[in-house]
Amino acid sequence: MAVIRFDPFTDHRGAFARTYDGKVFEQQGIPVEWVQENQSVSLTKGTVRGLHFLLPPHTDGKLVRCIQGAVFDVAVDLRAGSRTQGQWMSFLLRAGDDSMLYIPKGFAHGFCTLSDHSLILYKHDSYYDKASDSGILWNDPALAIEWPEEDPIISEKDKGLMTYQEFIKKYNGL
Repeated sequence: MAVIRFDPFTDHRGAFARTYDGKVFEQQGIPVEWVQENQSVSLTKGTVRGLHFLLPPHTDGKLVRCIQGAVFDVAVDLRAGSRTQGQWMSFLLRAGDDSMLYIPKGFAHGFCTLSDHSLILYKHDSYYDKASDSGILWNDPALAIEWPEEDPIISEKDKGLMTYQEFIKKYNGL
């Protein structure tokens, strides 16, 4: 997991900032070849998306950036044998702070919008594979994620995701 920040140049006209620098990413041990970029627009504060991941062999690392609004971003370690397997980490991402979050392969990812009209950009180091698309229930008590919203807006698909214990029983980790 890594937070990357490129300080912008600002003056009376506005700002200019790098959003990608292969040398910096390489120094951080982050893949420098992104093969896909997606965006997610959430219209309403209190929307939860996730916890999503791709099953092997299609697991992917992500670079996540909020370019409008703000989100409470969560990553859950699903890596088999990891000393932090089953633990979650959270990060505040918001437009204008010029921070990006790198989430390596083997983590589930989700977020809760903290403002209306939140826009998230994702870079992926592997292509999406629909047959490998999976996820864990956002409010699974075994994970005890401290979401900022108790009654979020959530998709029917995400309401039906497996629990962490079902994931462990079926896959024993990624």
